[in-house]
Amino acid sequence: MTRAVVFAYHNVGVRCLRVLLDHGIEVPLVLTHEDAPGETIWYDSVASVCREHDIPHLTVDDPNDAATVRRIRALAPNFLFSFYYRKMLGAELLSIAPRGALNMHGSMLPKYRGRVPVNWAVLHGERETGASLHYMDIKPDAGDLVAQTAVPILADDTAHDVFQKVTVAAELTLYRALPQLVAGTAPRVPLDLAAGSYYSGRKPEDGRIDWTRPAREIANLVRAVAPPYPGAFTELAGKHIIVARARPGAAASASAANPGAIVPDGEGRLGFFCADATLLIPLTLIIDGNTLAADAAQAWLASVKE
Repeated sequence: MTRAVVFAYHNVGVRCLRVLLDHGIEVPLVLTHEDAPGETIWYDSVASVCREHDIPHLTVDDPNDAATVRRIRALAPNFLFSFYYRKMLGAELLSIAPRGALNMHGSMLPKYRGRVPVNWAVLHGERETGASLHYMDIKPDAGDLVAQTAVPILADDTAHDVFQKVTVAAELTLYRALPQLVAGTAPRVPLDLAAGSYYSGRKPEDGRIDWTRPAREIANLVRAVAPPYPGAFTELAGKHIIVARARPGAAASASAANPGAIVPDGEGRLGFFCADATLLIPLTLIIDGNTLAADAAQAWLASVKE
């Protein structure tokens, strides 16, 4: 029987772990994470799947510490798999499994290597992303590609919408590739790293809206960090405003205004004035924890404008 030690978290971790079990892979150990205090937990639990299947699981501060490496080596796994695990695996760990160590990444590699690839893809206005299964190397997201599955990014999709598609793409990618991996016939295609870029993680403060940018660019930021992520935000009337959904509108009726000013378009809708003299029309605002849909958001903007 093929044996794999699994490092997993988040929805991709849950679905890919289930794929391994469905294919009869023996999983003697799963390493996962404790949920971070203060983080909005909207995703499924790998630990719960482990309890459901009586799989030993643990969380460690450093998966590369000597005791953890010894424990994994003693299990003699054929493969290591990493599915949205948040820590890097070092050279000693990667060398344990004779059949290889593989990672599932949420982009069409070599594009969007690094952290939060779905959010970066939406932020940059991409119309497609996906999931890629690849061999792990010391350099992140740089090892040979085994398989990948693309998904579309629709014009109004938020990062959460896209992540749900990427989760399905990850499951399909692993499901199709796993028999070949077990049989030793899976392809290994070197990645052309020059054809992609590496991106770092994002912080809540990165969601601050810069109204001197074009409306489409700001709308992409709104989509990229919309709840359950921390959200794109601004300050208005002494309040912290999260723009949870928005769409670029028509040109402003005013020929010039201060960036971020509330002005009407030609149809009387209110929006935020952006650098290209186009309005960003809010569809959902969150103010003091209260969610205002389109009509209520327009009424609130009108009250502030007055």
